[in-house]
Amino acid sequence: MIRFLSSKKAETAFQAFGLLAITVSILLLAVLIVDIIIDAIPRLSPDFFTNYPSRRPSQAGIGSALVGSLYLMLITAAISLPIGVLAAVYLEEYARPSRLTSLIEININSLAGVPSIIYGILGLQLFVRVFGFGRSLIAGALTMALLVLPIIIISSREAIRRVPTSIRHAAYALGASKWEVTRDHVIPGAFPGVLTGCILAFSRAIGEAAPLITMGALTYVAFLPNSLFSQFTVLPIQAFNWVSRPQVEFQHNAAAAILVLLVVLVALNFTAVVLRHKFQRRVA
Repeated sequence: MIRFLSSKKAETAFQAFGLLAITVSILLLAVLIVDIIIDAIPRLSPDFFTNYPSRRPSQAGIGSALVGSLYLMLITAAISLPIGVLAAVYLEEYARPSRLTSLIEININSLAGVPSIIYGILGLQLFVRVFGFGRSLIAGALTMALLVLPIIIISSREAIRRVPTSIRHAAYALGASKWEVTRDHVIPGAFPGVLTGCILAFSRAIGEAAPLITMGALTYVAFLPNSLFSQFTVLPIQAFNWVSRPQVEFQHNAAAAILVLLVVLVALNFTAVVLRHKFQRRVA
């Protein structure tokens, strides 16, 4: 009885401590966001979204960084989505258990936890120097594709596993082939989870600056990229550049860029939730 009471008190204390920690974290995050909003509001104007970086804080904007982030994510998605989803389908539906398959799975799970700066070093050596792409948009996109591929594969495999086995057996009983079952039943059933995982992976990628800085992306770009081999910059790098400046006006520019990036990330996460709910109802 005494042991039961002591364990009950310990559980209650642990829950109270956890609730307190969550409350303090939310309050600190709210204070930080409010501070960013206060600094950012004076700089949020149409010119801020269309102007290029400038040595004059009042004339500086995120035009090139915003377009660079958009192009980078589109190219990254075009590279990583087909490879990641097809790899997940192969590993779950076609690959037979073997040492090679186990080795591949272990490596994928390990790569998902590798710090992003390691991918930047890999991109610098492989795409910038060995392949000779230079500090270009395609080199950055390939580096970010390597970063998100393990996340896409893992989330897609989890979504495929959630498709009931009874659906596969029913399709086989009706004479469907392996590919027909995968194409017509498994992939549509797993699509909500796959889509959500991919959007969340790109949400992580769009906020990454370390791998791009490591591979040599520019911090001052006063033009828009016009090809895959153009030099580029992105929102996190532009914000990092402004934060490192001593002038208070550049700090406000950085706060505005961070706020825009936060809005983009929240919009991506909200889109993932909405699309998941919508497609789950459609599949059901």
